[in-house]
Amino acid sequence: MKRVYEIGKRYIFHTYVKNDAERPALRESQKAYPVSTLIISFFIFSFVGWGWEVIIHLYLDHMFVNRGTMIGPWLPVYGCGGVLIIVLLRKWADRPGKLFSMILLLCGTIEYGTGLFLETVYHARWWDYSDSLINLQGRVCLEGLLLFGCGGLFIVYVAEPAIHRWVQRLSGNVRALLCISLLTIFAADFLYSMGNPNAGFGITM
Repeated sequence: MKRVYEIGKRYIFHTYVKNDAERPALRESQKAYPVSTLIISFFIFSFVGWGWEVIIHLYLDHMFVNRGTMIGPWLPVYGCGGVLIIVLLRKWADRPGKLFSMILLLCGTIEYGTGLFLETVYHARWWDYSDSLINLQGRVCLEGLLLFGCGGLFIVYVAEPAIHRWVQRLSGNVRALLCISLLTIFAADFLYSMGNPNAGFGITM
């Protein structure tokens, strides 16, 4: 009887008491990030995405290719995807399976919609997955989505908390100056690129 009591006590402790002690930390990780963190995160993700695609072309084609429609070293589709993952999907951080599935859905929607928009406006394709085994009209493909899914998990569990801690160590004036400077340069690039989109190797008309 005493053994049954001890087993029951341990079960209650691990199921309720221990879990309750861990839940506040989980809720802490789901608090909304400041706007400054999201803005800086947008540019970090945009730059990392641009660098990732540049490296791919350096490896496959042995040449530097400025990816995307803009002049600067950023791909806003990656920045938007990363920030939306943080804002919309981080609430499922305690359910990795569901989080991964939602990241696939979100990133697939963003990539497909962006590709369709660019084709409609500029009558050109900045990427084409038609040669991939599983793809949807060449705008998204399964292997790409799986990479985005893994990248999204890395953002939620590793990258964004680290970025947030770094941003919060900066003074308020430095954060404001950094955000305003990046947004000003980006806006100028965006407005110019709307009428003069970057076009070159890898872009099909």
